[in-house]
Amino acid sequence: MEGKEERLLKKQFVVIGLGRFGSAVCRELNMLGNEVLAIDINEDRVNNMINDSTTAVVANVTDENALKTLGIRNFDLAIVAIGEDMQSSIHCTLLLKEMGIVVWVKAQNSYHHKILEKIGADRVIHPEQDMGIRVAHQLNSENIIDFIELSKDYSILELKATEKINQKSLIQLDIRAKYGCTILAIKRGEQINISPLPNDILHQGDTLVVMGSNLDLQRFEEKGL
Repeated sequence: MEGKEERLLKKQFVVIGLGRFGSAVCRELNMLGNEVLAIDINEDRVNNMINDSTTAVVANVTDENALKTLGIRNFDLAIVAIGEDMQSSIHCTLLLKEMGIVVWVKAQNSYHHKILEKIGADRVIHPEQDMGIRVAHQLNSENIIDFIELSKDYSILELKATEKINQKSLIQLDIRAKYGCTILAIKRGEQINISPLPNDILHQGDTLVVMGSNLDLQRFEEKGL
C-alpha cells in the first residue's frame, strides 16, 4: 500500500486521443509513475492502452457531462491529442479550459494553432514540426547532438566538445564573454555536472548543454568548437 507522501508526489494527467502521438505520451507518463486517464472514442484504441495507463475509457470528449462524470476537474493537466477531427479538438479544448484545467493541445496546422491560442490553450504542440526542426539541426552539424527551441530567437543545444577545446577550463574559454552563451551542464559518460564551475576542465567528447540566442549559438558552434 503506497504511503500518503508517495500519492501526493504523483501527478494526474488525462490524455485525450490515443493515436500514435497520444498513446506515446500516455505510455511514457504511465511509465514515469504518474496517474494517467486515457480517453478515446475508439474502443480498440482504448483497449490497447489498458496496460499502459491507470484507467482507459471510451468517451465522447465533446460532451461536457461525460467529461464531468469522469472527474476531469481533478487532473493536473490534460493533453488533447485528437488527430484529424479539428472541430472535436477545438470543442474539447474549450470545454476543458472552461473547467479551469491546464491544457496542452496537438495542432494540425497554423490555422488550428491560431484558434487554439484564441480559446486559451496553455501550450500548442506540433510534434512532426518540432521533430523535423531537431533532426534538421542534427543533420546540419555533426557537433549538434540535440536541439530544444525555447522561443523564436533562443534555444538550448547539446554540443559535442571537439579537440579544439580539449583540456581547457571554462574560464580559459570565456564562452559567455566571447559568444554570449551559457554552459548549463557538462555530460561525460554517465556523469553530469550541473552548473559547472569556471575552473572545470573540458575533455574532447564531452557533451555541452549550452543556452543562448540562435545567432550566438551558431557563432560558438562555428568558431568556438
